[in-house]
Amino acid sequence: AGLATLSLYPITAAFGYDAALLNASPAIGDMSLGPADAKITIIEYASASCPNCASFHRSTFGDLKKAYIDTNKIRFVMREYPHNDAALAAFMLARCGPKEKYFPLIDQFFTTQSEWTTSPREGLLKIALEAGFTAAEFERCVTDPQIAADILSIRDRAKSIGVRGVPTIFINGELYDGDRSFEDFRLKLDLLLR
Repeated sequence: AGLATLSLYPITAAFGYDAALLNASPAIGDMSLGPADAKITIIEYASASCPNCASFHRSTFGDLKKAYIDTNKIRFVMREYPHNDAALAAFMLARCGPKEKYFPLIDQFFTTQSEWTTSPREGLLKIALEAGFTAAEFERCVTDPQIAADILSIRDRAKSIGVRGVPTIFINGELYDGDRSFEDFRLKLDLLLR
């Protein structure tokens, strides 16, 4: 699906997937926030250059983080699903830094998406330099074939279990096909936390 058709691609309850594959960590490891033993785990497949993903992160994720992740009620797992080279390079950059910089970089990609995607190489270099990378470290990172292969294997495995568009969100292994507003998430999560 191209960018213009992502929002037109409905994900229904009939969506089939392999729960064991969904819940297995990729070879490169999962990037997550919140306690590993939380009662609820949310897995989001997203692309760094996807406008719908950025919209979710700008409008809903911050409230989710504040209300549920920062209070240790849920675990949130980000799974990379790059749908173009710019998104792949962004995710590679996030994976190259120290673990504690991963989510701040992801946040930066989503909040400044309209800026860096107009000229991805220069835009990502600017973000990298602001995050403490040198130009040489940036270059090494975004040309590392192993990091690229590891991230693409996450996307390929997602495709093999039926993920077709982004963002795709699972809550405790079940596809969440409700509204992506914080209020709808709150209703769903509060029910599961009872």
